[in-house]
Amino acid sequence: MTRAEADTRTERAVQGLESGSPSVRLRAALAVGSTPDPESIGPLVARCAVEPDFSVREMLTWALTRHPASMTVPVLVAEVRARSARARSQALHTLSKIGDRRAWPAITPALLSDADDEVARSAWRAAVVLVPEGEEHALAVALAARLGRGERETRLSLSRALVALGEAGRPAVSAATDDPDPRVRAHAIATERLRRDPDAGFESAIEEAKRVVALGPADREER
Repeated sequence: MTRAEADTRTERAVQGLESGSPSVRLRAALAVGSTPDPESIGPLVARCAVEPDFSVREMLTWALTRHPASMTVPVLVAEVRARSARARSQALHTLSKIGDRRAWPAITPALLSDADDEVARSAWRAAVVLVPEGEEHALAVALAARLGRGERETRLSLSRALVALGEAGRPAVSAATDDPDPRVRAHAIATERLRRDPDAGFESAIEEAKRVVALGPADREER
């Protein structure tokens, strides 16, 4: 295939990203990722910011991971500062899949506490992947400050992030089990239980944590 033919193929695939059909957009993203071209990085990132279909977004992320990190990471780092919540969330998700720690400075306290739950969850997952060696404890403290936030999906995502930090996350979670806010205490206790028994399930961990919080310190000492 000549360079001109390759350029034409890439151009057609990129145009397909704008189709009104999710299946066409999915195939277009697959085509772009199958034949990586630096010229397609911008259109892929731009489509991530507005793509409503989950499967297509995942394929867009895959397509971006097929390009050199040296080219994609700077574009994605800029995107995490976008006004659109979806743009921020998908850029963070893609950075977590690329796993290049040069993106770590983009994981700011503002992102870790973003008002949009989806953005915050993406930031937590990305932070755990990108955190430099030696900074895990500081990250755990920052994440533990969000314990008690949101509904089930958000709480589970935060618990998983803290568990993924391993021993670095334990002191911050343990300290939160004495928090004056019962919602924070329950979430911290559930996170500890999830750490000890990942197969137990988050729902059962939360219910047991609520029971412990309701019974008070005496029951917690028995644990």
